[in-house]
Amino acid sequence: MFKWIHRFGSAPFVYRLAGLLGPWVGWLCLIVMLVGLYLGLIVAPADYEQGESYRIIYVHVPAAILSMFVYVVMAVSSAVFLIWRMKLADVVAQASAPIGASFTFLALVTGSLWGKPMWGTWWIWDGRLTSELLLLFLYFGYMALRAAIEHPQSAARAAAVLAVVGVVNIPIIHYSVEWWSTLHQPATITKIGKPSIHPSMAVPLLLMIFGFQLLYLYIVLLRTRIGILQREARTSWVANLPEIESSGANRV
Repeated sequence: MFKWIHRFGSAPFVYRLAGLLGPWVGWLCLIVMLVGLYLGLIVAPADYEQGESYRIIYVHVPAAILSMFVYVVMAVSSAVFLIWRMKLADVVAQASAPIGASFTFLALVTGSLWGKPMWGTWWIWDGRLTSELLLLFLYFGYMALRAAIEHPQSAARAAAVLAVVGVVNIPIIHYSVEWWSTLHQPATITKIGKPSIHPSMAVPLLLMIFGFQLLYLYIVLLRTRIGILQREARTSWVANLPEIESSGANRV
């Protein structure tokens, strides 16, 4: 019943699947994000308190959500690698790290740009901002640890352990506004049955969150293909890849 799962342990299968899905995901991402930006920046009304400055949420909120989402993916992939020795899981974790770090950095920068007019300061050491900054350091630490250890397998195992241990920071980020006194506003669109954001603002925000997820998927598919080629460079299927792809293109 679950034999199909084992196919994702095959490097040639995952390489070809990622190549097939990549263009479709990329175009869908472009369409969703263009619609989301149009609705958020042009159609949605100005906020009665924050005016036009609130529109930065259409980048800040998706980036902040994806910063946590990508780390969870990285931690789960690392756990799969440690437990079942699935090399492709480590490829996905390694491919995800710089993407997650970019989303985290974007969330911190846009948060500062939003915080200055709203709070009167670029930065404050509250629970949400500090734990998000720690997340950025975890991403940097993961990448630095892999680069610092010369033996690839040892580097992969050490980085995977760090990723799994660091996942404890994710619930801290999520619940920090409830656990500690903070300037950061609480959840808006995730309130069950009673969101505190108007649908005209919520719809483009949800579209942008989905668009950022598609952007992550698109980039991780590309980086996974590169990672597979680097790890399987000496295998026969990679050596024959140009012939296989050219014959496939001729058949099409």
